[in-house]
Amino acid sequence: MKNTLSILLLFFSGIIMASEAPDHSIYNKLLQTYVSAIGTVDYEGLKTQEKKLDDYLVYLSSNGPNADWSEKTKKAYYINAYNAYTIKFVLLKYPTKSVKDLSFSGKDIWNFRLVKLGGKTYTLDYLEKEILLKMRDARIHFAVNCASKSCPKLWNKAFTAANIDKQLTILTKEFINNNSHNIISAKKIKISKLFDWYADDFKFEAKSVIGFLNKYSTVQIQENAKIEYLPYNWSLNE
Repeated sequence: MKNTLSILLLFFSGIIMASEAPDHSIYNKLLQTYVSAIGTVDYEGLKTQEKKLDDYLVYLSSNGPNADWSEKTKKAYYINAYNAYTIKFVLLKYPTKSVKDLSFSGKDIWNFRLVKLGGKTYTLDYLEKEILLKMRDARIHFAVNCASKSCPKLWNKAFTAANIDKQLTILTKEFINNNSHNIISAKKIKISKLFDWYADDFKFEAKSVIGFLNKYSTVQIQENAKIEYLPYNWSLNE
């Protein structure tokens, strides 16, 4: 009886002690207020609320990631973290015309080691390539935002475990079928450089870049279609 009671106490203790999913409400409110439906960002307005963004980043640093989180919870956490820190780095140097102009102690925005999450410190580049993209979901490319006009848009809501799977598909479809990013026909395509830079991710999921595009494109592309890559516009997404 005593052993049974001990086991039950440990069991229920584990349930009580299990970490809760992170709360992204502060960040969600900032996005809803200062990011448009098409992804343009009011950095000037955000600058006036930088303390709230800082509070959110401190919260992320102190809360997670935890082993008992679901895959969707982790994915949402890391994508929100990537995008929130990108905004923060822009605000540190705002006004600026491009993220390419940002420099921190001789490091660019992607290699500045000040992304603090769960007691560890990362760069944006590490967070993207060694954590997010290791999840083997190529749709993530259309959710992380590099604060530039040619990037997939910054969604104006925070990702959560409940919305992330559906929203990743929506954002992927929106980007692929947006003529300002990709010009698609059956025999010839002019597409974003993202599909060149991260070709291996798309090929892993669909054997070829065209195969991946055809999963989401409203125009079906021939496998032997001619491919060209469009110039990338690094101007700030404001």
